[in-house]
Amino acid sequence: MFENYIASLPGAIAQGMIWGIMAIGVYITYKVLDIADLTVDGSICTGAAVCAAMMTMGYSLPVAMICAFIAGMLSGLITGVFHTFMGIPAILAGILTQLILWSVNLKIMGFAVEKTSAANLPLSARNFKTLVSMMDMNKSLIVLEVICVILIGVLYWFFGTEYGCSLRATGANLSMSRAQGINTDIAKIFGLVLSNGIVAFSGALLAQYQGNSDINMGKGAIVIGLAAVIIGEALFGWISRNNFALKLITVVLGGIVYYIIYSTVIFMGLDTNYLKMLSAIVVALFLATPYWKKKYFTSVKYSDKRALKNQKKEEANSKSGKENA
Repeated sequence: MFENYIASLPGAIAQGMIWGIMAIGVYITYKVLDIADLTVDGSICTGAAVCAAMMTMGYSLPVAMICAFIAGMLSGLITGVFHTFMGIPAILAGILTQLILWSVNLKIMGFAVEKTSAANLPLSARNFKTLVSMMDMNKSLIVLEVICVILIGVLYWFFGTEYGCSLRATGANLSMSRAQGINTDIAKIFGLVLSNGIVAFSGALLAQYQGNSDINMGKGAIVIGLAAVIIGEALFGWISRNNFALKLITVVLGGIVYYIIYSTVIFMGLDTNYLKMLSAIVVALFLATPYWKKKYFTSVKYSDKRALKNQKKEEANSKSGKENA
């Protein structure tokens, strides 16, 4: 049994990297822009549906992947317009886009097989050339590593540019960014467009890896993305410090750790119906850890430091008053 578990780890690592790419998209909205974007539950399936549909209709893999990325960007654009132009709160805007994409994804997969709609579009039954596949794990791991390195490198370069810095400033301090002349609405839209484009790209990889596109494949994607971000930050945050590239690497590592835990739980024989609940509990615990640490382990020290600071201030004022007298 243990040998079977070891044999399953490469698959867990491969899935972890695919979902880690998706989590990078979540990181851009959640950490950089400070927006809780729920569009990802729909846009990851949109990327998978577009990629699978175009491959089924005879288009080349690069074209299918590019179109999947563009479809994800359009999804983010819809959310951005809802949020900025229409004044809808970001969470609700993401939910509305997610509902729209549910119908759109059904139509996309149905269009490829000349039906009104389809909930599933298989690729494994046909001899398609794919970048990644669970049938060729060695190739998949190498390809995913290269994709992660390229993606992190491009994002590191972009967020170091003037416009990339304006996006980071928008998430850090909205009022100050506006005072500096940054169009924060456009920055939010661009961030959502970029984020969901990356999410859809990971969806295209996931469809190739699994051998199909399914309407339910995006359910709980935001929880997995947040789990990867939070776990990566909690376990590997000490190596990233203020380096943006290392922070993105920790996100991917968080996705890998999440799926290793996922595989371990399955190996232990836990009812698979509880896996979503387990994911939510894991995310809740890692999110609560910084709060618990601050409240229960540093609050006393902080109070002592503040009291000492106030005491020194009072002594200085008293001394100044005596000198003036």
